Amino acid sequence: MNDQGGEWLKERLDEIRSLSGYAVGETEESLVRRLKIKPSEVVKLNSNENFFMPREKLSAFLIEVAGEVDPRVYPPREEETEFRRALGEYVGVPPECVTVGGGSDQLIELITRLFVERGDEALSITPTFPMYRYFVALEGGKYIEVPLREDFSLDTERMAAAVTAKTRLCFLCSPNNPTGNQFKTEEVQSLIERVSGLVVVDEAYAEFARHSLVRLVKKFENLVVLRTFSKAFGLAGLRLGYAVSNPYLSITLSERAQLPYSVNHIALKMGLKLLENIEIVKEAVERLKKERERLIGELNDIDGVTAFESQTNFVLFQTKRRSDEVYQALRNRGVLVRNFGRVLHLDGCLRATVGPPEMDDKLLAALKGICGG
Repeated sequence: MNDQGGEWLKERLDEIRSLSGYAVGETEESLVRRLKIKPSEVVKLNSNENFFMPREKLSAFLIEVAGEVDPRVYPPREEETEFRRALGEYVGVPPECVTVGGGSDQLIELITRLFVERGDEALSITPTFPMYRYFVALEGGKYIEVPLREDFSLDTERMAAAVTAKTRLCFLCSPNNPTGNQFKTEEVQSLIERVSGLVVVDEAYAEFARHSLVRLVKKFENLVVLRTFSKAFGLAGLRLGYAVSNPYLSITLSERAQLPYSVNHIALKMGLKLLENIEIVKEAVERLKKERERLIGELNDIDGVTAFESQTNFVLFQTKRRSDEVYQALRNRGVLVRNFGRVLHLDGCLRATVGPPEMDDKLLAALKGICGG
């Protein structure tokens, strides 16, 4: 490679390395080593995983699937077709409206790569899921953030005013991460009508919420709704997601833009198994929602803690103490949460996954000792 080519490569690599990736904080493994405790003693409430899905059921399905799959063979196209049909029935759209991907993150990356070029703009809110910013920056686009109002609602007028001729995408996470609230349908619809580019509504937590916007893809050609199997379905480790949009866009994404065999065979068959046994998922979701209300109430009973309402499988809460101090004190007690610090006008914010009662009780006991003592 000549000097000119080498310089270009170094500049591009430096540009990529300067991007802020997705920070997960301390891992379960590092906490086990640092505290010299057993993995079973860690209360892992930092990644919004669904521990209400019965592991024994999922393991049994995995054993069945492993016996059905020949790992030497690429996933048959018919199986993805069957999976898309089942997904269409689940969300109430024709199967040709569904695009399957290796997790919703992969679909966010795909959509951004296809529709954002260097110098283009993408609009979103703050605070929200950080991967939108990352993928836009990776393509050389300009990421425009509009703060939520103090009550966490959309500032639709300010967002509409931020739309320009260069706006190619608008990302909305609803219910939103980390605030936990779901935006009003009429507000999102108003924004869809005022954005000429694609509006991508990320509904990773839709099963825990009051409603979905999936039905609106029949009305708006510029709407894409993202869903995942990582949350309600408890398959975070298998990376399975899907997008719902108008048939022309969906078929284009599926047949022209996706890499061949973008979803592994095990994930496809596990997704189909759970759709065929959807009552297991629904029961787990209902138990989680019930525990969510208990957790919010118990958090608000702790002196110096304020928990916010949630339509997700996590709860954002604020403490009067510095969030760094609370986060570190929780870690030292074997409890992992996410430290956010300042969220809009609120200092001292942290986020905890809604875990089964025995996990939440350990979080609550630790917080009482840290904040209420």
